[in-house]
Amino acid sequence: MSAPARPFEGVYGGLALAATLACAALGGIALYSSGLGLLDPKLHRALGFALALIVGVAAARAKRGAIYLDRPTPKAGLHIAVDIALILGGLWAIWSFLDVQTQMEEALYDVTTRDAWPALVGLAVFLELCRRLWGWGLFCVGALAVVYLFYGQHAPGLLEHTGFSLKEVAEALWYNTNKGVFGSITNIVLVTVFVFILFGVLLEGTGAGDTLLKFAFLATRRTRGGPAHAAILASSMFGTMSGSTVANIVGTGTFTIPMIKKRGFSPTFAAGIEATASSGGQIMPPIMGAAALVMADLTGAGYLTVIIAALVPALFYYFSLFAAVTVEARRQGIEIQPLTVDDRITRTDMINAILFVGPILTVIGSLLAGLSTSKAGFYAVIVLLVLSVINPEVRRNPRRVWDSFIKGSLSGATLLIAIAAIGILVGSLDSTGLGLKLANVIGEIRGESLFSALLVAMIGALVLGMGMPTLPAYLIIILVMGPAIQALGVSMLTAHMFVFYYGVASSLTPPVAIAAYAAAPIAGANPLMTALMAFRLGMAKFIIPFIFAFYPTILIVEEFSLLPFLWITARTCFCIWLFSSALSGFDRGKLTIPEIALRFGAAFAMLALSPVVHLPAIALGIVLIVWDKRRHQRIAP
Repeated sequence: MSAPARPFEGVYGGLALAATLACAALGGIALYSSGLGLLDPKLHRALGFALALIVGVAAARAKRGAIYLDRPTPKAGLHIAVDIALILGGLWAIWSFLDVQTQMEEALYDVTTRDAWPALVGLAVFLELCRRLWGWGLFCVGALAVVYLFYGQHAPGLLEHTGFSLKEVAEALWYNTNKGVFGSITNIVLVTVFVFILFGVLLEGTGAGDTLLKFAFLATRRTRGGPAHAAILASSMFGTMSGSTVANIVGTGTFTIPMIKKRGFSPTFAAGIEATASSGGQIMPPIMGAAALVMADLTGAGYLTVIIAALVPALFYYFSLFAAVTVEARRQGIEIQPLTVDDRITRTDMINAILFVGPILTVIGSLLAGLSTSKAGFYAVIVLLVLSVINPEVRRNPRRVWDSFIKGSLSGATLLIAIAAIGILVGSLDSTGLGLKLANVIGEIRGESLFSALLVAMIGALVLGMGMPTLPAYLIIILVMGPAIQALGVSMLTAHMFVFYYGVASSLTPPVAIAAYAAAPIAGANPLMTALMAFRLGMAKFIIPFIFAFYPTILIVEEFSLLPFLWITARTCFCIWLFSSALSGFDRGKLTIPEIALRFGAAFAMLALSPVVHLPAIALGIVLIVWDKRRHQRIAP
């Protein structure tokens, strides 16, 4: 008997093929523009969004599943019609952008009402795709920005603006190469970020990720935490490749979480430590994901400067995670266990290590040689592709490289859809001056206190970033809160680093905590309890930005002085240990409530600027440590 007819199979198959070809074209354009030659900016952006549009529609359909493939109902036909309408409407709007930009270059040209209609269609198409791919949070950000431009003249108080006509809205959000959908942030993503997304996915796909895990297990084999410490180490290295918290959790957590549970840790702790470690991969040099690349362009500081500035704060963060695991292992009585045979490093692993070391050294060497960030990414991809043949798995299945290339282009295309919503927000804030108004309000709230102003900025940043990927979260936060923080006298780089940390931390903040919700199913843990655990374990991420805001010497590239740097580094490490043990209520033994309170107080006080405050706090901390150690020695026999 023949199989039943599947009337929409050809449509879905055609859409999937078109998306694959679009991914290949996007990847090829990214490599060409980063290393071989520049494209016309307006053509580059228009072509990038046209290809991302096709990929985005196909990805959204695949995400939902072709649920009507076998059921020829009217609803199935409607879904297909909407998808085709999205593609045609988006392409019409993109062609209109290209046409208007061409006319602007050739002669004086003003946007007309006729030009405004395709612009509105384009905004609607990309916001709808953003909703399908990234959820309601980012969609609402973009949609509210459009509504605010149209109707903000009726808003109360500081939200009120002078009003914008249909043509002015179209010009601000669509026909503008400095702001809006096709603005400067889109250019940064296409020219610089895209090639690093390809690089990260190729690095994982050619076998470097598996080898990193093995080395992480080997390096932590003599620690109490064992696989929990290995998860922290592996996630820091893996996260710097992927630049995505959820991708990091899926890439390492499926292996590390069962191992952590097997060692004796609870499922909630196993999922929480993986979520926390994975989110930190984006703050760990030398790659740090897409947000750091965008930061380098927005601040004008240079990528090498950004990764140097990020190094010490990132080490503080991972030290806090190591401390948290050590304390938890002591609390649960978990001892060091021998390494299993499966975890031993083989000759193949040693060879495959070159897949990670070679490209990373290429990036660092290219930057030190004065090459652009995009050129460094291009050479790293080329070196990786050449070295990939040393992996026997790649030689047996060369298609792995192609699949990784397409997967990387898919990630870049979906990121472009998110950037469209961010561009809309940029255009709205820039046109109305709302960001500067908010800066003035925060300035009034803070009075004369830098700490209170940073606290307000932190809360605003966490709320704005909840439920969003790091790059969109960081961009929204810096656009809204950045001017306010810089108005406090904080340098531009420090302000960007401050909000960048909270963009990353927002993935751990309940009730949204997308990192925890990604890790919980792997561990079989309760998602909300996992979110609370990840929030507790990652608490240092909420403190570290305040430290480098008050002590910029930690960032090395600004106001560096050796003795103050060593002094605040030692105080911060001591603070983190006291803080981690107080949160767990355990050090060498169970802590009493007064001891916990004293440890919290000493930890915060030792970071104070005045020696009159921090020196007694350090002395108190030492007394608490010695007291706990002697009590443990008395009980141990």
